[in-house]
Amino acid sequence: MLIVSDLHANLEAIRALPSGFDRLWVLGDLVNYGPNPSEAIEFVREKATVVVRGNHDHSIGFREDPRCSARFRDMAEETGRYTHSALTAEQRNYLRTLPLKATVAVEGIRLVMCHATPPDPLFEYRREESPLWLSDEVESDIDIELVGHTHIPFRRFLGRRWVVNPGSVGQPKHGRAEACYAIWQDGKITLGSAAYDVERTVEKLRRLSLPAAVFGDLAFVLRNGSAPEALPGSAP
Repeated sequence: MLIVSDLHANLEAIRALPSGFDRLWVLGDLVNYGPNPSEAIEFVREKATVVVRGNHDHSIGFREDPRCSARFRDMAEETGRYTHSALTAEQRNYLRTLPLKATVAVEGIRLVMCHATPPDPLFEYRREESPLWLSDEVESDIDIELVGHTHIPFRRFLGRRWVVNPGSVGQPKHGRAEACYAIWQDGKITLGSAAYDVERTVEKLRRLSLPAAVFGDLAFVLRNGSAPEALPGSAP
């Protein structure tokens, strides 16, 4: 089974994912930031067995603020306008109908899936080391929490359950220009990544006629696997 999150309309990264999976789970953010939102949605609709809604899916579907950090706000706004125009009304409706959370059972193991965190499925940005994972009120029989949103892969054991973030397929921030994912096999979840044609994605973004600063920031994130430098005078 393949588990992915934060595809962000990056078709080249999507195509680099392992292809031999029997099932696909998607933890949200199919769209925005990238140049191929329609193709990303159709990939998920064709392949995925479970999908939950991310903050950018919610933003495009409902025309609402995705609540990005200050450094990514312009990127989200500019690419959001393009994304909305590139999708059909039916595709936007699909994003609206995605659930915020899903609970599934596989091989006697129960998992809860959401984009951000179980208490705040759309928006809370929570890193691996946060103590809040320990205080979450989740059902006592949950063995694994699957989350995304931070674009940084991790696995953390909390004493009675695991929290697993597969990282981002389309806009990784773990320091390498790779499409990140997780694999479930024989009752275990492992993290993986794959190189892809970053420059092809960058060239597609160039053709969208985005403001120069926004294009530069998007290209920086893709090429470096990290956020661009903070704006002068802004908080880190």
